[in-house]
Amino acid sequence: MFADRLKRARVSSGFSMQKLATKVGISANMIKKYEHGESMPSSATLIKLAASLGLKSEYFFRPTQIALQNIQYRKKSSLPQKVLQQIEADVLEQAERWFELKQLWPHFPISPAVLPPATIKSLDDIETYAMDLRATWNLGIKEIPNLTSLLEEHGFLAIMTHIQTQGACDGLQASIEGTPILVCQHQGDGTRQRFTLSHELAHFAFASSLPPELDLESCCHRFAQAFLLPLPTIHAFLGTKRQALEIGELYLIKHRYGISMQACIQRAFDTSIISESTYKNLCIMFSSNGWRKQEPGEPYPLESTSCFKHLVYRALGESIIGEAKAAELLGQSVMEFHRSRYMRDSDVALVSQ
Repeated sequence: MFADRLKRARVSSGFSMQKLATKVGISANMIKKYEHGESMPSSATLIKLAASLGLKSEYFFRPTQIALQNIQYRKKSSLPQKVLQQIEADVLEQAERWFELKQLWPHFPISPAVLPPATIKSLDDIETYAMDLRATWNLGIKEIPNLTSLLEEHGFLAIMTHIQTQGACDGLQASIEGTPILVCQHQGDGTRQRFTLSHELAHFAFASSLPPELDLESCCHRFAQAFLLPLPTIHAFLGTKRQALEIGELYLIKHRYGISMQACIQRAFDTSIISESTYKNLCIMFSSNGWRKQEPGEPYPLESTSCFKHLVYRALGESIIGEAKAAELLGQSVMEFHRSRYMRDSDVALVSQ
């Protein structure tokens, strides 16, 4: 257990054995022995290892053991294997606390993820499926303020990784013990996170339902746009036929529906609201102004969720766990957790932590 956890934490931090050894003040060979299960560190060395890796000592002895299955990346071929290993280690570290909490509940309050069956024969069917899923989740055509919380309420685990990829990896989807895992980057503009999560959601929905003439990635892109910005909504905002689009109206749609201005342009073209020439002119405008990488105006806020924290507090309130376990799950000291639990600090903000 300790050996596997040490290696995962080191890889997630991007440290070589030598770099970690230097930080701790021991030899790289000793780190190797720890990771191979040939030796165990002293208490003093364990504390140094935890501090060097930004962890608490309890991390190394958690009982829960999980593994990622059916991993599928949306990445560039240039992304180094080392970075992929960092991402996977980071995802496991975050997911592990969720599954440890889940195992402590006699009856976990979140039901397993279930998606409506998808029968896709054309792009029009994707539009229909996006509306069907919205109906299943009682969304109507309204905006989705927090996509991460929505997914977690319906049995998906959405994870934001802090591992930097310089745009070489948008996201991944996998599963752990049958639970679907959706992963995106914790950086940039929130619209990119939301598009990635919706795209990866489509991968689960369309895994075995597409005819060979339809491209999976294109269909997942189309679903992401249709799910975030349903056809009745974009018609209400833009009309059914337009000769041109104003940057200002695209910006307003972006900040209400959490979809990028460029995705909105693509959506308008895909649904025949604008012509191909108008679409190309808008794309040229974005390129010439340097807006393809950073759109004009304020960025859309990054996604966040309080679902896990709420479940920890609920488990504590129902005496399923004690204060020490709650603190451990939230990565806090018992004193820190106790102060936040009883709102002892004037600046305590339970939701934002």
